[in-house]
Amino acid sequence: MSVSRGSLYGASSIGVYGVATDKYAIIPADIPEKFEREVEADLKVEIIKGAVLESFLLGVFIAANSNGMILPRLVRDEELNLFRKTIDAEIEILDVKETALGNLILANDKAALVSPIIPRKALKRIEDTLGVEVMQKNLAGSNLVGAIAVVTNKGLLACPLATDEELDELEDFFKVKADIGTINRGNIFVRSGMLANSYGAIVGSETTGPELMRIQQTLYT
Repeated sequence: MSVSRGSLYGASSIGVYGVATDKYAIIPADIPEKFEREVEADLKVEIIKGAVLESFLLGVFIAANSNGMILPRLVRDEELNLFRKTIDAEIEILDVKETALGNLILANDKAALVSPIIPRKALKRIEDTLGVEVMQKNLAGSNLVGAIAVVTNKGLLACPLATDEELDELEDFFKVKADIGTINRGNIFVRSGMLANSYGAIVGSETTGPELMRIQQTLYT
């Protein structure tokens, strides 16, 4: 297990630019070679380069686990085809008006928490694509469930506004240990500052020592 600090495009909000699962990681096509090597070394998975909606904000637009990947309805044909050619997983488009699916779906290989913003009619598609049980509700009073928490197959880190009752429910649902924490000197949107899977993580360069310790204790012990 490896957890290291890094920055991308001069920013510590590295999580908005990528997606990590236990089978693959998706990063921008123009990513610096040094950062690509760090992702490969820390996450220990195949690296895929791509874009969504002609944007490199992959962590915002994509919801994924090892079984599948969900893309917004406005994804370009060439972007979709690239993913289908390079990723050995179910890849589906979610036909809803919401596009920031990475902010609205929190998933590992065991379960997925879906924001109430997403219409209930889409839940079956999410369940089938990711191959997991789905639950729809807010977290810590927020509908941005994929932005205020990070979950792997080993642990879940939620923002400090999550209650003890919510953490207990999340532990039971995702079948992992859950705790609260922040990233990049107190940022509660923990997903924005982290790329993580079961093998390791890269966190934003502004992440403090205590924050890093909480991440290691929650996700990797």
